[in-house]
Amino acid sequence: MAHMPTRQPAPHPMSKVFITGASSGIGRALAEYYAARGAQLAIVARRGELLQHLAAHWPDQVDCYPLEVTDAAALRAAAEDFVARRGVPDIVIANAGVSVGTLSERSEDLDLIRRVMEVNFFGMAATFSPFIGRMRAAGGGRLVGIASVAGIRGLPGVEAYSASKAAAISYLESLRVELRDTGVKVLTMCPGYVRTPMTDANPYPMPFLLSADVAAQRLARAIDRDSSYVVIPWQMAIVAKLLRLLPNALYDRLFAGAPRKPRQVLPG
Repeated sequence: MAHMPTRQPAPHPMSKVFITGASSGIGRALAEYYAARGAQLAIVARRGELLQHLAAHWPDQVDCYPLEVTDAAALRAAAEDFVARRGVPDIVIANAGVSVGTLSERSEDLDLIRRVMEVNFFGMAATFSPFIGRMRAAGGGRLVGIASVAGIRGLPGVEAYSASKAAAISYLESLRVELRDTGVKVLTMCPGYVRTPMTDANPYPMPFLLSADVAAQRLARAIDRDSSYVVIPWQMAIVAKLLRLLPNALYDRLFAGAPRKPRQVLPG
């Protein structure tokens, strides 16, 4: 039997991609997806050693930026360096995020609440800020924000996470309208449950759970379609629509006894 050559992924039309939260989970899976298709990448995360390990597979394609997304000055410096090396990115994906159980009644959780909001919401704005003007001048580009189904209705025990993702959803909508007719597209991505180190701490069933690789593939397809708002998987899209329609009394009754994410200490 003749040897069949290994089929390589088709080249991706978007050649330059900037991704935060790229050291694990969805961010890492997205980085691998685009790198395998020949894209030039900037990968951003706090854990530089994990970024370097990933970049070693594509030494000529990937630039590493170990930084904290709440550090707007560091993000701007990384953006300027990447543009100087590779040019204005075609896609910027604000994926960095943290999730932790919080209770406002516990005064010691207030610092956690602030940090979750800073990473999940402010970090997204800080990621996009250095690129918006450059993309407008270039006549196009895509800003992709990873929000969550958890931002559609507030979930008990994860006040900060739900609030931060709700803020992200509204922020992305505002930005999408602001940039209408500029050529810069804004996409809101709301994943349901995806198996990542962040969800590994959840002590309850996670319906319609996706692997990070499958989630990344579906997100990338949505980016290619120029979608403006996507929930994955499709089953969670139905759940999201139903959640929006539930009256408060019924929603409260259904979710008051829902299992809670453990409270924990976030890394520095």
